[in-house]
Amino acid sequence: MVLRVLRSRLLAVIAALTAVAVPAVTLPALPHVSIVPVLIGIVPWVVGKYVLCPLRWHALSESGRSRRWHLRAYAESELLGLLTPGHVGADLWRTRRLSRLGMHVPTAMAEVGLDRFVGALGLALFVAMAGAALPTRMLVVALGLAALAVVAGLVLRRVRPSLLPRRELPRPGRLAHGLVLSLGYQATIAALLYGTVAATGHTVSPLALLGAFGASQIAGAVPGPNGASPRDGALVVALVGLGLPWRAALGSVTLMASVAWGPALLLGGTSLLLGHVGARMRQRAAVSVAT
Repeated sequence: MVLRVLRSRLLAVIAALTAVAVPAVTLPALPHVSIVPVLIGIVPWVVGKYVLCPLRWHALSESGRSRRWHLRAYAESELLGLLTPGHVGADLWRTRRLSRLGMHVPTAMAEVGLDRFVGALGLALFVAMAGAALPTRMLVVALGLAALAVVAGLVLRRVRPSLLPRRELPRPGRLAHGLVLSLGYQATIAALLYGTVAATGHTVSPLALLGAFGASQIAGAVPGPNGASPRDGALVVALVGLGLPWRAALGSVTLMASVAWGPALLLGGTSLLLGHVGARMRQRAAVSVAT
């Protein structure tokens, strides 16, 4: 199932066409776009996405693998996430990488889910620390999902205990470490969002932007292609509510989604290519030894 989703050419084509079409339609309609603020915002974001996030995963992981392994696997997952609706390919790829190490599949899924949970907790805490209001509905949904997870775990314990994760919760120190890294990543997202808004020739209070970004996350429960997902649409609406013209708001969100492709292709694509070449070389070596 995982491989079918990750290798679906139709999904990849639809996501790629959407990612190209949205900027092609939106950006020319803007009266002014400056690339300098985007470049200033993307540098810390790349560090956050491709260094801090993998290190957070490493801090929570029971795989026993090095930081370098987590850096490469995370970069690969981000590229595959952009090619699938709802970024689902990223989680599936990380689960696959862990399971290929011999990790129990439900345990691998639980590890990826735990990393996602700590990331969401970091978002909520960062927004609260910045003094912005986090939507009550977002908190209610988060608590509801947590309650459902507990109920599902109790049911599985009685019905199919083999499907339960075979791991304990990380120690408080490791959770705190992951949370600090998540807070750092949220700061880099704020920098990127501020840069993309400034690129359209407008300025908005950073605290207001944080509130808008936090509010938009509630729509992330509904999957969609990168750049045209319900979460992106919710962020556009939130920015318009802050006083941005709708074209500037749409352009800002489009820029934010579009710039994600460059680092993903460079880092994730290179890692996938090297992994493929290495596997082919090992396969040829094994054949030559056998003959």
